[in-house]
Amino acid sequence: MSKDIHDSDTLSDDEQEELLQEIERQRSHRGLLAGLVALIAIAFSAFQLWIAAYSYQFTLPIPIVGTIDLGSLQQLQVNTIHVTFALILAFLLFPASRGNGFVARRAATVEPAVRNRFGPDSVLTRAVERLGDGVRWAVLDPDLERVVPLDILLIGLTALPVAYTVGEYDEIQGMAFMGIDSARPVYEVYPVLEPVLAPLATIGLPVDVSYAFLMGVLGILLVLEATRRTLGLLLMSLVSLFIIYARWGYLVPSDSAIGALSIPSESWGNIIYNLWYITEAGVMSTPVTVSVRFIFIFILFGAFLEMSGAGKWFIDLAYSLTGTRKGGPAKAGVVSSGFMGMLSGSSIANTVTTGAFTIPLMKRAGYSPSFSGAVESSASSGGQMLPPVMGAAAFLIVEYTGIPYPDVIIGATLPALAFFFGMLVMVHFEAVQGGIGGLARSELPDTLTKLRSGWFYLIPIGLLLYFLVIARFSINRAGWYSIVAVVALLAVITAYNERTRVPLLGTITAIYVAHAVAYAVIGSGLVETLSVILGSGTAGEPYGLTQAATAAAADLGTIAVLVSVAFLLAQPRADAPLVEFDEEVDETAQHSATVLGRPHLASRSAFRYATFVLKSMDSGARTATTVVVAVAAAGVVPGVISVSGLGPNLAQLIDAVSGGSMLILLSLTGIAAVIFGMGMPTTAMYIILIAMLETPLQETGMAILAAHLFILYFGLMADVTPPVAVAAFAGAGVAKADEFKTATTAFLLSLNKILVPFAFVFSPGILLLREGPEEWYVIGLADVTDLGYFVPEVLVPVAGMFLGIYALGVTIIGCQYSPVNQTARSLYAVASILLMVPEIPLLILEGLVAVAGIHMSMTSFAITGSLRVFGLAMLVILTNQNRSRARTVSDNERSTPAAGDA
Repeated sequence: MSKDIHDSDTLSDDEQEELLQEIERQRSHRGLLAGLVALIAIAFSAFQLWIAAYSYQFTLPIPIVGTIDLGSLQQLQVNTIHVTFALILAFLLFPASRGNGFVARRAATVEPAVRNRFGPDSVLTRAVERLGDGVRWAVLDPDLERVVPLDILLIGLTALPVAYTVGEYDEIQGMAFMGIDSARPVYEVYPVLEPVLAPLATIGLPVDVSYAFLMGVLGILLVLEATRRTLGLLLMSLVSLFIIYARWGYLVPSDSAIGALSIPSESWGNIIYNLWYITEAGVMSTPVTVSVRFIFIFILFGAFLEMSGAGKWFIDLAYSLTGTRKGGPAKAGVVSSGFMGMLSGSSIANTVTTGAFTIPLMKRAGYSPSFSGAVESSASSGGQMLPPVMGAAAFLIVEYTGIPYPDVIIGATLPALAFFFGMLVMVHFEAVQGGIGGLARSELPDTLTKLRSGWFYLIPIGLLLYFLVIARFSINRAGWYSIVAVVALLAVITAYNERTRVPLLGTITAIYVAHAVAYAVIGSGLVETLSVILGSGTAGEPYGLTQAATAAAADLGTIAVLVSVAFLLAQPRADAPLVEFDEEVDETAQHSATVLGRPHLASRSAFRYATFVLKSMDSGARTATTVVVAVAAAGVVPGVISVSGLGPNLAQLIDAVSGGSMLILLSLTGIAAVIFGMGMPTTAMYIILIAMLETPLQETGMAILAAHLFILYFGLMADVTPPVAVAAFAGAGVAKADEFKTATTAFLLSLNKILVPFAFVFSPGILLLREGPEEWYVIGLADVTDLGYFVPEVLVPVAGMFLGIYALGVTIIGCQYSPVNQTARSLYAVASILLMVPEIPLLILEGLVAVAGIHMSMTSFAITGSLRVFGLAMLVILTNQNRSRARTVSDNERSTPAAGDA
């Protein structure tokens, strides 16, 4: 019989929200304000769904009448609207200050100092106190529950740059030839200000700047403030420094040690134009375009899946499959956390939400709180490297490299599987070491029952893979169809019960067939056919049967939704035995129905389904806000590098620092990725480092996909690397464990994120890549049958990677079949390196020999293969010794009489 695995040790929704608030510094709104924020978030998602479905053309289709053209937007306008939505949500969700920052603490000392100096009754003291009260009221939000006047002011200012970009696009286009100063001055846009500005101009104040310049400056400052609120000071400071550098970088002496950083002098007008008004560089450049086209729609897809109940079902299924085995709860946690982390793209949020279920079960099985939190945070951060979604990283890789999306996810598959294989190995060894078994079958859901109750959740994932890999749809189109599939699937499931199943499915089938027949006969769908019958339309060219069926299938989701909603409205009290929405959906439905004064609506299937759709759109937009702000801010860095001409000089400087050594360059890149990743999201870290390091990495001759994945893997390490380790600290909060101990354990569990990237850089066959005459390509059947290539370049490195990860697991945990002493752990570590990346010791040896004046290459397959064989021999010998020791201990335990046997 199926059991609910979520017990009293699980964090409640309120506790999860409180923990997320503390980590992400996000407000929790109530009442009317909560509704307003949700409405803006839903509008953001609706805008992006329209973009995904219809691109940048805005039309209003009216049955019978026809289609009304509302106009179209250019890429810059769409990007600006996209960023504006994120800015508004950022100012609503994240406070300017809670009063505990450095500036706030210093400012708080002013009042006591004045009071002590002049006395409590002094006029100056009272004035300072009133001023302090006003500042606190206008700026501070210590309890994360109110929108302050400063937020309202910034939201109002946010509307100005987007209004100018959308309304004055012709003027912006003219600035490409005439410069930003050619745009209208402020007093022409607002004539009412001329009497004020004219006297100021006569005394030499620079008030006659163009309105376009002013809006560009305002937009950049708003992005910087949103970045500070959502992501902290590090990224904001870095972006600010690059803007300052763009203006005054020419002051760097060209003949100094850092002369490579000297750039031509540039005016503020050109800098602002290039950072705000073009899509090739700056805030509105490629990262934001990728967010518009790809990232947001897949975040929304993950939100729809999560709110549908798929996340909870997948966690339960994983536990039902592995929960009874040795270390089963931790193994199930690794699988489910990786899956949900792939969809959410947020290590922190996934650690809290998924960890609220997985961590208590790991603790109940016998794992320590710190180890449980470490497993959850490490697996959640690793989800961003797991195809087919990979958080937001895969889409950025596609855009920056030009590699087709299917090739990216095929190449990323084996390294990702290797990481999760390593996680499973380590939690198993920890279970062996601690004598941790699984949970009783009675405590876990029944596998067959779970499969029967939620198998349909696998359909959207299967369709997504089909759209991307087999049908090879564009990423945007695949994301749109996948969301339609989720919405349609849940509509049908919600309307489905014993009474409705035949008429429901029969009606959907009948309308689909009629739709296909209309295409085959009239050359258009049912609605257009009706127009033809009524004489307001003309028939088109009839489709063939296959084409007609395919064209009708494109509208099958819409048909399913309309028919299902009709059934739900026709039978409002009908039950929905199959649907099990996420708890947030049911709570929102209950609250909304209460606010409307009709509490009974919360139990109505139609109301619950509508709440599911709107809550998914709200959740997706909130999740995307930090990502959009991050990519907007990070876009400044490559913008400055490209516009200033710094790129080639920076590449020369990096090459000089690395001394031309690939190993040193990779090591510096990895360290930089971890450091940058500690204070910013993975997307921002990736954008910045690719801008600075892509050219030096490519010049080494490595596969471009390998270079990009290398940066991604190391950037993800930052989430679990002390002293920041935000995901690990979130896991510690859920597990109620020591933060630093949890972070240290999570770092050790994630060490294969360090060795695996080196492995696929030196052996691109791990990414299933082969170097062709002109470029690298994904191997095919012909390459697999070419054994002279496939065995040494693919099979051996892949096998070495998995075996090396196994040996690394023994090294980290200190146990295999029995405990491993320090000497043996060192030998396992050596075996791990020789199996995974024998090139590392060989390149070090090459460098040492080169110092002596001897130059030779040691990384041929004959040498690396021999080292891998030696590493394998070490692993086999060590394993046999450890197994023999385990058997000896077991025999001794069986032969030793118990205390009562005598």
